[in-house]
Amino acid sequence: MTADERKQDVKTRRSNNDRKHVTLNIIGAIISIVFIVSGLAAGLMLAGELDAQPRTEDAYTRANIIGIAPHVSGRILELNVVDNQPVDEGDLLFVVDPRPYEIALAEAEAQMALVDLSINGYRDSIEAAQAEIEAAESRITKQQALAQYAVQYLERVEPLLGSRFVTPDQVDKARSEALALEASVLSAEADLSVARKMFQVAVTQLGEVGNVNARRVAAQVEIDRARLFLDYCYVTAPFDGYITNLNITVGEYANVGQQVFAIVDREIWYVMANFMETYLDDLEIGQTVEIYLMAFPGRAIKGRIQGIGWAITDTEGPTLDPIPTVSPTLDWVRLAQRFPVRIILEEIPEDVQIRMGATAAAIVLPDEGSLPKPMFPELRAFAKKLGLVD
Repeated sequence: MTADERKQDVKTRRSNNDRKHVTLNIIGAIISIVFIVSGLAAGLMLAGELDAQPRTEDAYTRANIIGIAPHVSGRILELNVVDNQPVDEGDLLFVVDPRPYEIALAEAEAQMALVDLSINGYRDSIEAAQAEIEAAESRITKQQALAQYAVQYLERVEPLLGSRFVTPDQVDKARSEALALEASVLSAEADLSVARKMFQVAVTQLGEVGNVNARRVAAQVEIDRARLFLDYCYVTAPFDGYITNLNITVGEYANVGQQVFAIVDREIWYVMANFMETYLDDLEIGQTVEIYLMAFPGRAIKGRIQGIGWAITDTEGPTLDPIPTVSPTLDWVRLAQRFPVRIILEEIPEDVQIRMGATAAAIVLPDEGSLPKPMFPELRAFAKKLGLVD
């Protein structure tokens, strides 16, 4: 090959390489444009999907929990549960020493027996007072009759003294008898007054109001209170649930109102999902929600929105303890606040075990029969301003 031919070959190869580079650059530019357009399209599709079906992965399962605390104090003699054990409503959880309360009940019942004896005694006193009243009234009637006769006799014999038909001694005697009988009437009336007062005292001591005896009611209240406290010694499960945070054993002293462990309600499970405030206008109470648990990926659980939170704690100002705190996750950009939305789980598969605090994701579904939301309202509003659409 001559030198000219070699030079021509080099030029040809250089020209082919240049064409290849141009072709590759064009292909690269096309691929880049395709990727950019695809990314924009995917972003728009994702934005439209999020706008149509609000969702969040900041969600956790929850359940109602109550602390189990006895209504009476005493040592725990019997403990029938262990930590994390499932229990049914009415199951006996533990027993507080019932002996002091059994004694209190026996004392109240004995007091009732004494009250019954007292009631019988007061009724006998009432009957005796009634008999004394009747006797006093009879004595009054009798003495009034005798006194009236004595006065009439005196009125008859006094005129006879001038005619010497009676002696002065007889007149004085008649006058004395009349005065004595009048005094006996006053005495009988005093006895009647005393008998009536004794009757009233006996009625008051009996303590009856209508057909109800106040003394017996008070004694019965003490029996009921003692029996109630005795029943409180046997602590039962208020609902179906799971024992949690059990850190006691037999012999522990239980105090009134002091929690010894807690029970998680296993009948009602819900999810607390924190949605951005920009989605709240799209949420309505009663909307259907799909819940996905991290422990059971791919298993959709149906739920329904029960309520949307009205307040969260301001992390930069004064706080209120009862209000939940939801902190933004980034500091370098102003993030939309998130509000807790309570979602009641309605259809839980039998093979899915819900545990309080499990990580979840929530997707709000459109209502059945409702039209889909218009896509990209901001873009349409901008295009309308430019006059590109009606």
